[in-house]
Amino acid sequence: MIVFATKVLKYSAAAIGALSLASTAQAQGVQVAGSDAFNLPDDISFIVEPTDPNVRRATARVNGNIITGTDVDHRVALILSAQETELPEEEIQRLRLQVLRNLIDETLQVQEAAAQDMEVTAEEVDAAYERFAREGRGMSVEELDAYLTSIGSSPRSIKRQIQGELAWDRLLRRNVQPFVNVSEGEVNELVERLNASRGTTEYRLGEIYLAANSANRDQVLANANQIIEQLRAGGSFVAYARQYSQASSAIVGGDLGWIRLEQLQQPTLEAAAAQMQPGQLVGPLEIPGGFSILLMIDQRQIGMADPRDAVLSLKQISITFPEGISQAEAEERGAAFVEAVESMNGCGDANLRAAAIGAQTVDNDQIQVRQLPEALQNVMLQMNVGQTTPPFGDLSEGIRVLMLCGRDDPEETQGPNTDQIMAQLEDERVNRRAQRYLRDLRRDAVIEYD
Repeated sequence: MIVFATKVLKYSAAAIGALSLASTAQAQGVQVAGSDAFNLPDDISFIVEPTDPNVRRATARVNGNIITGTDVDHRVALILSAQETELPEEEIQRLRLQVLRNLIDETLQVQEAAAQDMEVTAEEVDAAYERFAREGRGMSVEELDAYLTSIGSSPRSIKRQIQGELAWDRLLRRNVQPFVNVSEGEVNELVERLNASRGTTEYRLGEIYLAANSANRDQVLANANQIIEQLRAGGSFVAYARQYSQASSAIVGGDLGWIRLEQLQQPTLEAAAAQMQPGQLVGPLEIPGGFSILLMIDQRQIGMADPRDAVLSLKQISITFPEGISQAEAEERGAAFVEAVESMNGCGDANLRAAAIGAQTVDNDQIQVRQLPEALQNVMLQMNVGQTTPPFGDLSEGIRVLMLCGRDDPEETQGPNTDQIMAQLEDERVNRRAQRYLRDLRRDAVIEYD
């Protein structure tokens, strides 16, 4: 399976024309943004019925550059290839609209870089594409080309995305990053707070944020609920975050990294996250400005060793049942297997005793507790060397146990250093300015839809 990052900063182009009447009043000063500034009536009567955005053709001209329906089709195919479940047609149509917005953003970024004499060359794009094929996918360029074609996409679609990312990176490095400063005092203050919070819980959260206002609240909420349904049906959180989230974390699949709850700066999100367990999904949660969907990726205690980082030496002991075995015989052989395992005296004689009952053994001396399924993690943390987990499996196929042969406990973590903290603060400020930069590019663009 292949998952490709897609920038997901939203774009909304006005498509409603306005009739103006002569007015004797003149505006004084600058009006405040919002519906009140326009003096809109409660009862709107359209002169021309608005088009249904769900049936609009996904083609556009951005400052003269054309985005074709094929461009959209190829990008959608990339995203669909990463989904574990088939999306309904309504969801695919919304996805197409979102992809079009993403392509518009990429086009604006490429145009801006060229206008500032920082154009990304075809040679640079080809080199980045080759690195992605080799390092990101373990393929040759030819193999990646063939794979993309097989899923209904194309190398051009990935190269277009690469070009947009390279252009945006250049723009940010020259026009944004040099003007972002973090003082030593700010870093020291944060270090002191981290030291004071040693031993408290830290959370690694994923977020999908959807902006909303009073006019589109119900529609955005409906979209958020449909995203939740798709995620619970097996959809990829990372893929949905990259495609739909309007937060700056979208480019990394919605991953907020390790944070404390107060860093969320939203009481609703803080209260929800405090009750969540790893792997749990909640939302949509309404917050000022929109809705959030949260995924609890992991938890840990600040500055303390996490027991789940312990490296285990495990022996798996299993027995399989031949096809067509009766239920009674399977139960009898299963009971004999459990009795034999319980009589084993640790890992030293496990292999011989397993062979005597026709069981197989597999050793793994380098596996972290957190790499095990969550149900086994809790059991394993309570075990001593030589003990086994309760049997698990299926009588129709076979059953197995894990025996603990050794454990290397983790050392206490030191936490981030001052350089890492400064880099994190700088990244946050660059992301905020980047959003404003892209918003300005959208505002000034001339975009025509077919």
